[in-house]
Amino acid sequence: MTDNLYPLVTIIGPTGSGKSDLALTLAHLYDGEILNCDSLQVFRYFQIGTAKLPAEAHQGIPHHLIDICNPDALMSAGEYARLAKESLKGITHRQKLPILCGGTGFYLKALLEGLSPSPERNEVLRRKLAAREAAATGSLHRILTRLDQEAAGRIQPQDVNKTMRALEIRILAGKPGSDFMAGKRQGLEGYRILKIGLNPPRPLLHQRLNERCVRMFEDGLLDEVKSILARGYSEDAKPFESIGYKESLALLLGQMDFKQALELAQIHSRQYAKRQLTWFRRDEAVMWIPEFGNTATAQQKAKELVRSFLHNETF
Repeated sequence: MTDNLYPLVTIIGPTGSGKSDLALTLAHLYDGEILNCDSLQVFRYFQIGTAKLPAEAHQGIPHHLIDICNPDALMSAGEYARLAKESLKGITHRQKLPILCGGTGFYLKALLEGLSPSPERNEVLRRKLAAREAAATGSLHRILTRLDQEAAGRIQPQDVNKTMRALEIRILAGKPGSDFMAGKRQGLEGYRILKIGLNPPRPLLHQRLNERCVRMFEDGLLDEVKSILARGYSEDAKPFESIGYKESLALLLGQMDFKQALELAQIHSRQYAKRQLTWFRRDEAVMWIPEFGNTATAQQKAKELVRSFLHNETF
C-alpha cells in the first residue's frame, strides 16, 4: 500500500477482447484475485452466452461476484457497487491484489464514482406501471415524455425497464431524474486505480466475435436456454434480453430460423463492442493496449504497467 491507498487494477474493453485471459495472467503474477464487472455473469445458469469461465478454468484464482443471483433477481448498478466494495475489502484484507475485470461500463462507474441518490424501487408502483404498459404498449414512454422530456429523449421507447425507472423516480420524487445528477455521490475510497484497456484491431475483433457466436450455438446455447426455462424462469427475465439469448428465444419460439438468429447475434455482438469502446474511450485515465488480452505483446505490456503501478512509478 502506498500513501495509505490500496492498489486496484481494472481490465476493461469490448466483449471478446480477451479480458479474462489477461486478468488470469496478472493474477498469477501479482498474487491477485479477480472481481467480476460484467452485468450478465452475476446471474446463475447463464454460462455459454456470457462467455463465463467454468470454475475449472479459474486456475485456482478466486473469482468474486459471479453466479451470485438467480435470473429473476434485480441487480442494479448501485447494488453491484455495494457488493463490489465488500469484495474489495475482503481481497485487500487478505493482502491480495484486486483485479477488476469486465465490460459493463455503468457498473464500473457506479463502483468508482458512485451514483447520484435517487428513490428506491417501489414494487406497488412498478406493478401498476407494468399493467399500464401491458394494456397499451408504449404508454409509459408517452407519459414520461410529458413528465420528463429530457429522460424520454435519452431512453428508447422500446426500453421498458429504463422508461419505468425514470417514471418511478419522477413520480416518487416529484422531480426529474436529471435533478439527481448533481447530487452527492459516494465513490470508491481508499484505493488508487490502474485502468488497463484492451482495444484489438477492429477487423480481427469482428472476426473473433463472429466466430464466438458460431461456437455459442455449437456448444449448446439452445439447450442452455431450454434448461433455464425448464427451471421455471420466465422468458421475460432480464438476462434473456442479452446477446445470444434473445436470438435463441426467438429461434425456439419460431420467430426466426437458425441463420437469422446467428446473423443477428453476430451483428448485435459487433454493435455492443462498439458501444463499449465508445463508453470507455471517454476516460482519459485508461492505458490502452491495441491487442487481444491473450497475446504475448498485450500480456508483456500489462505486466510492465502493473509493475510500475505497484511501485508507484509515473507512466
